[in-house]
Amino acid sequence: MKPYRVFVALFLCLLVAVPAGVSADTWKPDKPIKLIVPWGAGGSTDQVTRVCAGELEGFLGQKVVVVNQPGASGSIGTQNTLDAPRDGYTWTSGAAKDLGTYQILGMVDTNIRDWNLFLNISLPQVVAVRADSPYQSFDDLLKAFKANPGKIKVSSAGINSAGHSGIETIKKYTDIDYKHITYDGGNPAVIAVVSGEADVVTQLSSEETDMLKAGKLKALAVLDDNPLDIKGYGTVPPITKWVPEFKGAPIYFGIFIPKGVPDNVIQTLGQAWDEVMMKSDRLKEYAANRGAVFAPSWGDEAQKRAFPKIQEDAWLKWDSGQAKIEPDKVGIPRP
Repeated sequence: MKPYRVFVALFLCLLVAVPAGVSADTWKPDKPIKLIVPWGAGGSTDQVTRVCAGELEGFLGQKVVVVNQPGASGSIGTQNTLDAPRDGYTWTSGAAKDLGTYQILGMVDTNIRDWNLFLNISLPQVVAVRADSPYQSFDDLLKAFKANPGKIKVSSAGINSAGHSGIETIKKYTDIDYKHITYDGGNPAVIAVVSGEADVVTQLSSEETDMLKAGKLKALAVLDDNPLDIKGYGTVPPITKWVPEFKGAPIYFGIFIPKGVPDNVIQTLGQAWDEVMMKSDRLKEYAANRGAVFAPSWGDEAQKRAFPKIQEDAWLKWDSGQAKIEPDKVGIPRP
């Protein structure tokens, strides 16, 4: 056979070996992937991460094993991911804003630029109380905060959680004070209000919907300038009805992989996001039922979407005296 015919034959064999639309250097994991949820079971991160893990397994051809490693406001599981070999087999998850504020809090020496972001949804915080609470409107609650400074118990998943960010933002605009009670996840923070251990919860909509629909909680306000419709519950009024000047950026959630892993790992997961997650009916259904926004993105677009909340939250923590490092010293300018 002539040399050029040998070359053509080999080329055609390669075309057959690599399926259409798949690069020859596509990552093909040969063992299960460990996906760390740095919060307790049942919270918003745990819920949406398990949805995404199930959707990704078919595309990758491997199990994605979700492991809960709660503690220290998500920093333990995040640090464990950073410490793992950079081979693409250890991921983490959560709110992108957390990755941007661990450093200024002195918890984990990392920032958002150290990570590859694969976002799935955005979620608002919802102010909720027990259904039989004496506070039946946000106005009732606001008056109670001001009449009883430092006494009304607010539960959250801990410092740096969405719930803590929520009540601190309310404090910024209304000058209230409160008693903070922390738990190892959004779900136990919600249960604390249902059981009477706490009076108010400001966690994410997805963590509250089951108890809202069951009639155990009453939603007083969503921390947004638009009302929130929760399928099977109803409409939650925006906080701007009572605090017109309130402004807040969306909290984006996703799966995060430290930079330094092989490029083909990131490109393969990006392809999975384009072909699977951006079309996922399961993720769309989850968002609709949990008062969330279906918002998959990855790469530069994900970084752009996540950064406004990082700015807002970082400077909120600095201005309230919680941060150890001024945000602009680590590349987070004041918004």
